[in-house]
This record gives sequence, structure tokens and C-alpha cells, in this order.
Amino acid sequence: MPYGYWIGRIDVIKPEYTKAYGPALAAVLRKYDAKFLVRGGTFEAVEGKARDRNIVIEFKDYETALACYRSPEYTKAKALRAGAVDIDIIVIEGYDGPQPTD
Repeated sequence: MPYGYWIGRIDVIKPEYTKAYGPALAAVLRKYDAKFLVRGGTFEAVEGKARDRNIVIEFKDYETALACYRSPEYTKAKALRAGAVDIDIIVIEGYDGPQPTD
């Protein structure tokens, strides 16, 4: 079964209002056994419009990724960053098919 992912693109508008969000998010991600694959880091926007920060979070499957996003715990965490960020998040299923190297 393919993994599930959150892919997020974020512009932080009011950093002082996001300090409580990080620990709250970490607690939710621990509960769902998720891990960061990308968290900030150097990047180059080679096509399209970029945001300041990028994240990729891996879950054991798509259903777990959705459940985490829709959980009451994450709803509370999101409220801590309300108005402080412009954010785009997608929840997506990983690919488990043939690869160009096959």
C-alpha cells in the first residue's frame, strides 16, 4: 500500500503568532506516526510561483494522512496559526507503480 503525504507550501506573515503551532503540530504528528521528509530547506523554484517554506510529511497510508488532517487535534493546532500564514496543503497518495528505471 502506498504511503500518504501532506505537501505544504507556506508564506509566514506573522512569525510571532506561529510559535505555539510547532509544538502542537509535533504532538499531532507523533500521534499519527508521521515524519517530515522535507521541512524548509534550500530550494529553487524552477517553474511556477513559490512560497517561502515547503513541507512534505509522510504517513503510513493516504487514509492516515487524511485522518490526521481532519482530526480534532489538528483542528486545534491549525487555530494557533490562523491569520499568521498563507498556506496551501494537499493530502496525496504516494505512487507504487512502475518506474523509469524498471
